[in-house]
Amino acid sequence: MRPLTVHRLLWKCSILAVVLLAVMLLALKLGAVPISVTDVLLDLGRVVLGQRGQLSTEYRLIVFELRLPRILLGIMVGAALSVAGAGFQALLRNPLADPYVLGVSSGAALGAILSLIASPHVPLATPLAAFAGAGLTIAAVYFLGRREGQLDSGTLLLAGIIAASFLSAVIMFLMTTLAGRDSRGMAFWLMGDLSTPLPPGMRWIFVVGLLAATAAIYSTAADLNLLLTGEREAMHLGVHITRVKLVVYIAASGLTGLAVSVSGAIGYVGLLVPHLMRLLFGTDYRLLIPTSALGGAITIVLADTLARTVVAPTELPVGAMTAMAGAPVFIYLLRRRLR
Repeated sequence: MRPLTVHRLLWKCSILAVVLLAVMLLALKLGAVPISVTDVLLDLGRVVLGQRGQLSTEYRLIVFELRLPRILLGIMVGAALSVAGAGFQALLRNPLADPYVLGVSSGAALGAILSLIASPHVPLATPLAAFAGAGLTIAAVYFLGRREGQLDSGTLLLAGIIAASFLSAVIMFLMTTLAGRDSRGMAFWLMGDLSTPLPPGMRWIFVVGLLAATAAIYSTAADLNLLLTGEREAMHLGVHITRVKLVVYIAASGLTGLAVSVSGAIGYVGLLVPHLMRLLFGTDYRLLIPTSALGGAITIVLADTLARTVVAPTELPVGAMTAMAGAPVFIYLLRRRLR
């Protein structure tokens, strides 16, 4: 494995950061009402200089109240899903693991549906109930996945699959009890939706949770590199296997719960982005985790931009765009691996 230096880490992340800024400008420009890049840059400059009052009401509404909050939400969701996917692939030692493999998304979806049935008009009820459902699922799968007091990867995976299957059956039953309008709205949310911006208070909670969980996973990056050689070998090299597994499981599950609670289940991002980052930058988790976060942000912003513009003014679910693009990429990676 090539030695990782701070210069190399910052250089690779800077490249992705520049790409992310370009994608953000593209997303601000495109939409049902197109805006030139020059106007976007001038408006951003006025905001930075404290001259927000000089902006026209129309531009301020479109750029700073509709598109920019949606782009920022997409960045956070994409980063959370990609880091969680990289963590689960290391934890389960399974390249097909994604953030939803342990049933966290099903638990969040069940919580959201229950809130829609019980309190459809209460503000923030859906994301809070979704996060609570994800948290309960995390706890249940953790206790089911223990074997002889230890967190076993194989048992954890089976427990997650069983939990996801059971929760999906409950969701299908409850969906039949919703009114037609609520049922369509929930189906759209389940496929991934970034159209509902987060209130400022909840936005900061998401940012703090994202940074804390990502930092927790990154703190185990060196140990995850050693785990690639096998648990027994890593243990002989001084890795505290139980602690590493617990930290990665809680942090990755928390990231998944945060993302699903505000955007629904956006598929393929947490599965494919870590693989693409491995192809580009290698398997060192000290580099893979930050590049996956940036790569996931780029992917979600691009997918959401396409979802807004392909059939404008009608919007498509973000998850539909990631699935249509992700499935061919996954097949390519699979065939490449087999060759």
